[in-house]
Amino acid sequence: MKRDGTPGKAPERKTAGKREKEKQVMELMIRLYCRKNHGERRKKELYSLGSAEVPGHGQTGDELCSECRALRDYAMLRIEKCPFMETKTFCSNCRVHCYKPEMREKIREVMRFSGPRMIFYHPVMAVHHVVSSMREKKRLEREERQ
Repeated sequence: MKRDGTPGKAPERKTAGKREKEKQVMELMIRLYCRKNHGERRKKELYSLGSAEVPGHGQTGDELCSECRALRDYAMLRIEKCPFMETKTFCSNCRVHCYKPEMREKIREVMRFSGPRMIFYHPVMAVHHVVSSMREKKRLEREERQ
């Protein structure tokens, strides 16, 4: 904060970093979900586009199917436009749900599937999420009591 009480650049940088971190987590969770649930669909789509997953041909295996790509793009847009990024922890804790109902249901499905598996693929990120969620829950309980 500046001396006159107006926010300075530090909160903007913190919010931007938080936004990027949330995008990264969302991307990882959608990729995990797609790889485990849509593996054959991904291969068919890639093959039909002429980019079959052949080792050594530049494919990373991280490509998303069209459904998951659309979900990822939508989620990235929602994260980018979130007006509460500075104060919220996760979308599930937010009082305003900005996802369309069908996209919200899809993202819930991804979270239910990927969340428990993140401990095996990204353990530090998973532990951070659990700790942050617990802190936020306690903070909300304190606010309700006051």
